[in-house]
Amino acid sequence: MNKETVKNIRKNYNMNQRNFAQAVNCSFSLIALVEVGKRRVTKNLEDKIKQAFQLNDHDLKSLQG
Repeated sequence: MNKETVKNIRKNYNMNQRNFAQAVNCSFSLIALVEVGKRRVTKNLEDKIKQAFQLNDHDLKSLQG
């Protein structure tokens, strides 16, 4: 998962960064930094996003940036 995928998922659910961070149970600043490329998407963050939005690998492929 990369920064574009994170942004695409967030936009697909019509969420701002703050609401997305709350849904994923992480900080707003982490999401902001990921989306601008200053932080990488860790396996832990990827798992949290997949769980929060009930996404499987097929879903992620359609949302990849």
